[in-house]
Parts: sequence; structure tokens; C-alpha cells
Amino acid sequence: METLTANDLQQLQQKGITQEKLQQQLRDFKTGFPFARLVAPALKGHGVLSPSSQEQEHYRKLYREEAANNKILKFVPASGAATRMFKNLYACYESLKDYRNATRQDKAPENIELKPDVQEFFDRLPDFAFYEELENALNKIYGKSVASSLINKEYFCILDTLLENPQGLRYGKLPKALLLFHNYPDGPRMSLEEHLVEAALYASTQGVCHLHFTLSPEHREEFRNRLSQVLPKYESQYKVRYDISYSEQKPSTDTVAVTLQDEIFRDEDGRMVFRPGGHGALIENLNEIQADIVFIKNIDNVTYDALRQDTITYKELLAGILLQSREAVFQKLREIDSFLSGETSSSPSAGADQSRHAVGASCPDQAYLQELKDFATQQLCMALSEDLDSQSPEQQLEWFRQALNRPIRVCGVVKNTGEPGGGPFWVLAQGQKAPSLQIVESSQVDMGDARQKEIFNTSEFFNPVDLVCSLCDYKHEKFNLPDFVDPKTAFISQKSVKGTDIKAMELPGLWNGAMAHWITLFVEVPQTVFTPVKTVNDLLRPQHLAAPVSGFRN
Repeated sequence: METLTANDLQQLQQKGITQEKLQQQLRDFKTGFPFARLVAPALKGHGVLSPSSQEQEHYRKLYREEAANNKILKFVPASGAATRMFKNLYACYESLKDYRNATRQDKAPENIELKPDVQEFFDRLPDFAFYEELENALNKIYGKSVASSLINKEYFCILDTLLENPQGLRYGKLPKALLLFHNYPDGPRMSLEEHLVEAALYASTQGVCHLHFTLSPEHREEFRNRLSQVLPKYESQYKVRYDISYSEQKPSTDTVAVTLQDEIFRDEDGRMVFRPGGHGALIENLNEIQADIVFIKNIDNVTYDALRQDTITYKELLAGILLQSREAVFQKLREIDSFLSGETSSSPSAGADQSRHAVGASCPDQAYLQELKDFATQQLCMALSEDLDSQSPEQQLEWFRQALNRPIRVCGVVKNTGEPGGGPFWVLAQGQKAPSLQIVESSQVDMGDARQKEIFNTSEFFNPVDLVCSLCDYKHEKFNLPDFVDPKTAFISQKSVKGTDIKAMELPGLWNGAMAHWITLFVEVPQTVFTPVKTVNDLLRPQHLAAPVSGFRN
């Protein structure tokens, strides 16, 4: 391992990273991370729940009845700039900027060939919710209209006003939360505003909506300013009070960059270069949340009022499943505690037939152990250890106590329609005797293994589009969420820093490795609740464009 200098140690201390943690990262770069061992895709009836209409109504009713007894919070990852949303526009912008600097002309060259998505962007500019703001800023900066600029092929002026000009919209530097996503009769809304509306409609208790946004430090002030401008409108419209908190990705979750020879990469001043640990680093932020039920949803996965009913319906459904599953888990854990502590001579859940389970003061009979097995496999979609039946009753109870005493997540998954990403699978982790339900990304799969590739390609479902989580145990104590991370699900990628190739490490993703050891339930939800905006042209899809209906109420 490399010898660290005094400056290195000071840098680590400032970030809150221990020497051992740094050395572990360096070892991981050298050894790499194992591929996931896929056993089978999670399918409907085998890892993915698909409640009937009657069951759906039961779960929704349960949530509505129990919501007031729980602190509910909506957790929205919203850090990072929207730069990637405009990747192809930026490529066009940089090319036009070079041409403009060389010719001093705003007009693009006559023979310019725009990529199809860039051409679509210009052709459909009036359809975007930010069109009016763009028009006003373009006139202010360049004295031009959007229409005339398009006719004259003055594409640079449009892109500069949209992306970079300090007097323009600066969309290339803002977070997605502050971009105008949808048009309404009373004016366009930012994606941030759509989350405020959602929270009022399914995540308020006793007139209060608790929201938590993860932000980048450079966006915090502008985010709070924009939020303060719109909050009164939605508090008045939905008769709620918003309690909003923020956090930033912790510097201690950054990962060191290395050269292609796995040595620490340093900048021109000799300082170690660190990079953000990725989405999975937010498990540390989530770990500090104090709430009974936590809804998690990305900042860009929103729709407009007229299509919002499915979102509300399935949020309530997922939360109802969580509540029922949580109470059942807690009851089983209380029973197991009673057995193992010798406080009961029969199964506490057996009612009038308790005596049929009695064997000894701390030893349940086979009927009760089978009841536990049926509960774990049928209600929680858990796989049992292959050698469980060969263990003593006390050992089996201890296995169930460890298996059940975990954070719980209920994940909405949609049918796989070819979007890039991963999906739900049965996975056998190293050292485990039974597979567990996990979200697996394509980068975690050995595509050189024909069988693994086949399993991955037969997945019917896509990554979670919504999560509803329980973070406390049956004694109402907070779990320490980092204890349930699988560190071996991190991955290494090749990046470039000022033209130099480096290796970078991303921590286990929030949906997958960071929650690998949680109790996991996958629930099928319709495509209508999955409306992400990964590129600016996604805002031209019907779920973001159709004629809105103002004043929506559930």
C-alpha cells in the first residue's frame, strides 16, 4: 500500500475518511468486485406481488386508516446538476461555439447536420414548459426571438441562453428540481413543485407534509429561494403545512481515484483526487431520517395533475403492503423473543389452539416452525436456508430472528420495456445458503457467462420506480442502515480527468447494494407511474405533455 504524506492525512481528516477506509478502497481497486450470482429473475408469483383489485383496495384503505398513527416522510434524491439531461445539446453547443469564435457569426454553417434528437428539440421548442422563459431571456440577451433564431439557424444563441449564459436560464448548471417540467393554465411548474403536490396528496398526516431533499452545496441557496417562492401557493391550495429538511452527500462517502496502475491519482498540486461515491452514498443521508414510513422517489420521476391518480393509488398500495408486512414481522419477532427468553410455553399467535404448539418453555413444535416458514416464504418472498430443517428448533428460531429483524422496503416495479438499467432477481450472495431478492444492474452481471446472461435477459421487470421503507425495528429503535449494505456490490469504471484516464469507484447503489440485506418485497405497478426525465426530449413524451387539468384533487 502507498505511504501517505502529512498532507494526505490532513486531507483525509477534512473529509472524514479513515486511513483504513482509504486502504480498503485501494485494495478493492486491485482485486475488483465479484459479479452477482443470478439464480432466476423475479417473476409474478415468484418474487413479484401482483395484488388483485380487492387486495389493492384493502391495502389502500389500511394505509389511509393508519397514516395518522405514523410519521410519514418523502425522501427525494435531488443533488447534482442536470448537465447529463442536455448531453447532446452540449455537444452541439460546443461545436457551434468554436465556429462562432472563428467566424464571429451567430448563424450556424449552412451545411450543419443536427443529430435527430437535437433537431427534434429545435423543432418542438414551443412544446417545452420553459419556452416562454427562454423567449424572454433570448430577447434580453441577444435581442432575438426564438422563432427568428430558428429561421436564421442561430442555434448558438438559443443553446447559450438555455444552458450557460449567466443572464439566461442556466439549465446546464441547475439541478433537475429547478427545471420547468410541465405547463399549466396558471403557469409552468418545476419538478420540485410536482413533488410538493404529490406529498400533499398521499404523504400528509394531520395537515403536515414532511419532505427531505438531498442537495449539492452549490445549489442549496438557490433551491431554498425558489422553494420559498412557491410554498405559499401549495400550502394554500392543498391546506397543508410543509416541513422541509435538506442534507448534502457526505464528503466521507467520496472515493479515491486511481491511475490505470491502481496507484492514487493526484492533481497538479499533489493532492489526492476524490470523486463522489454515487447514488448509493445517500444511504448515509437516509440513515439520519427520523420517520416511521419513508417514500423514496427520484426528482425527475413525476407527471402532471391529470395523470397523477395512478401515482397516488399505487403509493397508497405500496404503503399499505408495508404496514401490513411490518406489523406481521414485528408480531413474529415478539413471539420468537418470547420463546427464546423462556417466557412462553406455547405459540403466542395460536389463540385458542396455543397448546398444540407447546413442547417446552423455549422450544416451539414443528407446527409453529412450519408457520414461520410459510410466513417467510409466502408473505415475505424469502428463500429459506437449505440446511434449516437440519437445525434444532432453537437454532431455527435464531435464524428467523436474524432474517426478520431488518429494515423493510416495498418496491414498485414496472414491466421491462427495454429501458437501460437493471431489474429484480433472485441472487445468491457469497457466503449465503439461500438466495434473496435484489435489484441487479447489468454492470453487475458476467455477460460472458451464457447462463447468467440468459437469466438477466429474461427479466420481465425493470428497476424500482418507487420505494416505501420502514427504518425501525420491532422495539421502535432505528436500524443503523450501513450495517445492511453489501460492500461487494460496488463497481469500478474508467473515467477521464483533464484528458488523463483514471479508475473511479461507485459505492453500492441505493436501490441495490446499499439495501442488499433488507427485507424486500417487489410489487408490480403500471407503466403510468414511471415517468423519468433522463434527457430533455423526454419532456416531449405524452406523460409530460398532454393537456393538463388544473385544480386536481384526489
